[in-house]
Amino acid sequence: MSIVRESDLIGIGKKYQIETEAGDNMVVVIHDDGKRELYRSEGDDSETHCVMTLSDEESRQVAGIIGGLSYKPKALETMEVALDDLRIEWYKVGVSSDGVDKSIGELGVRQRTGASIIAAIKEEDTIINPGPDYVITPGTTLVVAGKKTNIKQLKEILI
Repeated sequence: MSIVRESDLIGIGKKYQIETEAGDNMVVVIHDDGKRELYRSEGDDSETHCVMTLSDEESRQVAGIIGGLSYKPKALETMEVALDDLRIEWYKVGVSSDGVDKSIGELGVRQRTGASIIAAIKEEDTIINPGPDYVITPGTTLVVAGKKTNIKQLKEILI
C-alpha cells in the first residue's frame, strides 16, 4: 500500500505527497481553481520537478483511466475499492462455483447477504445493474458492492 501525506497550502489548495510501493515519490498539488500539478522526486534529492499540469476536466479523465473505469486489465481477476464502509469488488466466477447457472433472484443475493451485484461482465458484454432474472455463468466477472462482511457472505454463496 502506498503512503499518502496530505497538507493544506494556504491560498493555493491541497498538496498530496505519495510514496508508492515501487518506491516512487510523487506530489500532486490541487489548486483552488481546479488546476492540478504533478511533480516527481528524482533519486535521493528532495527536489521535485513539475512533470505535468492538468485542468480539472483533464484530471478527472486521467483519474478514470488510471482507476480502470474504461478498461480493466485482464490480469486483474479481483479488484477492491474502499469508500468508508462501502466496498466495490470485482469477482470472477469459476466453473465449479455453487452460484453457476443460477439467477441472482434464485440465490437471493441481496436478501441473504445485503450485498448488491451492480454489474456483470462477460467478454465484451457488460450488463449494468443485472436484475433478479440474470443467470450467472462461468467466467463472468461480477462487480459487487456492500460492506466487507456482506461481500464475504456473497462470495460464500457463489463459491
